[in-house]
Amino acid sequence: MASDTQTGEVILETKDLVAGYVPGVNILNGCNVQVGKGELVGIIGPNGAGKSTLLKAIFGQVTIRGGSITLGSDDITGLKADKLVGKGVGMVPQNNNVFPSLTIEENLQMGVYQRPKVYAERLDFVSALFPELSKRLKARAGSLSGGERQMVAMSRALMMDPSVLLLDEPSAGLSPVRQDETFINVTQINKAGVSVLIVEQNARRCLQICDRAYVLDQGRDAYSGPGRELMNDPKVIELYLGTLAADQDKAKAEKAAQDATETP
Repeated sequence: MASDTQTGEVILETKDLVAGYVPGVNILNGCNVQVGKGELVGIIGPNGAGKSTLLKAIFGQVTIRGGSITLGSDDITGLKADKLVGKGVGMVPQNNNVFPSLTIEENLQMGVYQRPKVYAERLDFVSALFPELSKRLKARAGSLSGGERQMVAMSRALMMDPSVLLLDEPSAGLSPVRQDETFINVTQINKAGVSVLIVEQNARRCLQICDRAYVLDQGRDAYSGPGRELMNDPKVIELYLGTLAADQDKAKAEKAAQDATETP
């Protein structure tokens, strides 16, 4: 297959991927995605399209029933998370992505438990990306804001020096200011040499920062291309961006209502 990546060197690829949680029910129905070396690739699509399932399938958390996943020249189809981390795949889930009772330092140490001798070296790397965290290593993760927790989660995933980082909706639940900070952090991670595959609910912002992107629909890659081209593609706007914007507005309204009920 000819490469769709900008560099031509494919770091991560799914071919005709079929996967699901429940026997007989597939969420992914032949999904094809490529991530090139040094690329920032986005995954957008309506709710239920299979975006998060794609990342979980890559990271060994969903049963794969067909197709393949390769990391460089290695077939990693069906490998479990611990093996994938050792091979260079990092993952930041949307929820429960830090150990709240542990300090920032302890969270980072957990991130490099397979290679503890490189802790100091990797700490220098993530401290350069997130200098504010390096000043608060003794703070408990549970005391941090949502945006700060997201930085800890990304830092922990980077401790094993991954060749590709999977991010599952990193801006979800954050304020607009924190969302902007998160997208800036993602671009900084990518510029530091880490290939990134990001699933995002904020479709327009995702397409703005991505080199390339895929639009998923019903478990398949319906459209793909450079991020900014997709953002201005009439078909994508009509079929997906309007729906995604509505989904996002609904989520914001629900969060505002929840915050209002929680306010004394």
